[in-house]
Amino acid sequence: MQAFVYKSLRKDDTYVFLAARDDFERVPASVRNALGRMQFVMELEVTPERRLARSDAATVRGNLATRGFHLQMPPSAAADPLSGDWGTDA
Repeated sequence: MQAFVYKSLRKDDTYVFLAARDDFERVPASVRNALGRMQFVMELEVTPERRLARSDAATVRGNLATRGFHLQMPPSAAADPLSGDWGTDA
């Protein structure tokens, strides 16, 4: 399954995967407004075996098939061990 990946220029580490290139009409207006301008990043084949950095390939494929898009949000601070204070500041 082909996916076209865009990053939000307003929200860091937030990406939208689209089933069809530039088909933002499938994304709800409230989400489009919150994300602001989007920049094309890449086109990729999402196969069941493909490992994605922050999303499950099966979930992405399911969302693309049913909704036409998949929204990838940044990890929460609780889930990201590098986001906390390590106590190394002098």
